Amino acid sequence: MTNAIEEIADAQCLLVIGSNTTVAHPVLALQIKRAVSKGAKLIVANPREIDLCRYADLHLQLIPGTDVPLVMGMVKTILDEGLWNREFVAERCEDFAQLEESLRSFGMAEASQITGVPIELIQQAARLYATSEPSSILYTLGITQHTHGTDNVFALANLAMATGQIGKHASGVNPLRGANNVQGACDMGSLPPFFPAYQQVADPGVREKFSKAWGVSLSDEQGLTIEEMVQAAHEGSLKAVYVMGENPALSDPDVNHVRAAFGKLEFLVVQDIFLTETAQLADIVLPAATFAEKEGTFTNTERRVQRVRQAIAPVGEARQDWAIISE
Repeated sequence: MTNAIEEIADAQCLLVIGSNTTVAHPVLALQIKRAVSKGAKLIVANPREIDLCRYADLHLQLIPGTDVPLVMGMVKTILDEGLWNREFVAERCEDFAQLEESLRSFGMAEASQITGVPIELIQQAARLYATSEPSSILYTLGITQHTHGTDNVFALANLAMATGQIGKHASGVNPLRGANNVQGACDMGSLPPFFPAYQQVADPGVREKFSKAWGVSLSDEQGLTIEEMVQAAHEGSLKAVYVMGENPALSDPDVNHVRAAFGKLEFLVVQDIFLTETAQLADIVLPAATFAEKEGTFTNTERRVQRVRQAIAPVGEARQDWAIISE
């Protein structure tokens, strides 16, 4: 997030896209409702009529998977009507001319046909977002969990930068994380290209630093993503998988593909607090401790580190994750 959660209540316009905020992020949803109560305009872009639609000035009920043409239709309206922030673009942005050129052959009628949203609604949303000060974007897995999720995020970044609606109080681009402590896990290096603090695996200097700190020789090869692991298992090049706190046999876009791939593994270990769908496929299941049975920290969606203190001893054979890994 480029804004703190408490800043959301001070926004004059909020674009909530790909997020059922009241269900997935109820604390933050209260800030949205507080902003609306203070006079803010609310734009909801969602195929479904979610709870926030009751508070919205505009509901852009787009066809699933058409986020890019919707957002770029808003950007085109902003450029065509001269609503873009010339000073911000000149001082802070690159390749703006390329953005303009890419939209010359993109018509609003085309955007409406692809998305199923009337031209007038797309244009109204664009004007509201561009002319309100400050405006903020909130999105979550409805934007990112697509084959073109990166393009969705790029489109939202272009919208924010073209209007200068970023880098200010209550004005920015705010991805709401999809699970508890996923932010903290990423911060600590649980991503294929990174060591802790987002330091690149491909950087020789970074590898040397961590090799000395950890007393081991580190590879310069980037790890696999979940989807790449599943495909590698399916092809037979990956022989064993260790799953912690994840349930790909339920959460992956193609669960049948996951189940078939894991069936080809020579060895599957699952460490979890439940006997999940993935755990039921495992050769060994290691019982992990719940949040109330361990010490540590959680990092929330605004990167606030929250201390977690153990309330009870782990039940049965359950152990804290670090203890299982260490042994």
